[in-house]
Amino acid sequence: MSMTCSEAAALVRAKGGIVLSTSATTYDRYVSAANFCAGGEVLKNAWVPTRDTPQCFIGYTCFTPSRDDWVP
Repeated sequence: MSMTCSEAAALVRAKGGIVLSTSATTYDRYVSAANFCAGGEVLKNAWVPTRDTPQCFIGYTCFTPSRDDWVP
């Protein structure tokens, strides 16, 4: 949360995948593209708080969809 929105987004783009703390007790892995996810995982937009923006789009998280995640 000490980075600006543009700094956090640039770090994800530069590294491809990073683990980022979003509070004193939470963290997650953020990626720039699907090729940084494991097989069978899909992308989900990631919005995190940064120093200058309460909802900053920094890239994506990877997740394994369940049957309920697919809309017919």
